[in-house]
Amino acid sequence: MERLEHRACFGGWQDVYRHRSEVLGCDMSVAVYLPPQAESGAKLPVLYWLSGLTCTEQNFITKAGAQRYAAEHGIILVVPDTSPRGDDVPDAEGYDLGKGAGFYL
Repeated sequence: MERLEHRACFGGWQDVYRHRSEVLGCDMSVAVYLPPQAESGAKLPVLYWLSGLTCTEQNFITKAGAQRYAAEHGIILVVPDTSPRGDDVPDAEGYDLGKGAGFYL
């Protein structure tokens, strides 16, 4: 797993990672927000957010503003990109199939 982004955010850290998915046959991204309470090693709840069709992890971490609330309440956020992407991914004409479609689960 490779860390692509690491930024301070509301006292915690917003990271983005890339990993190879053997199941999907391509690289996938996942964003993880660690609130300030994570620094102490405390056990914290985790919220997994699966973005909708054609969205990436970036849509959520840049537009939702959830990090502020996660920091306040001590919640870890895990936000995977739900769609396979890249030139080696089969594509289709429709927006709901192929590279932009979200069938991660």
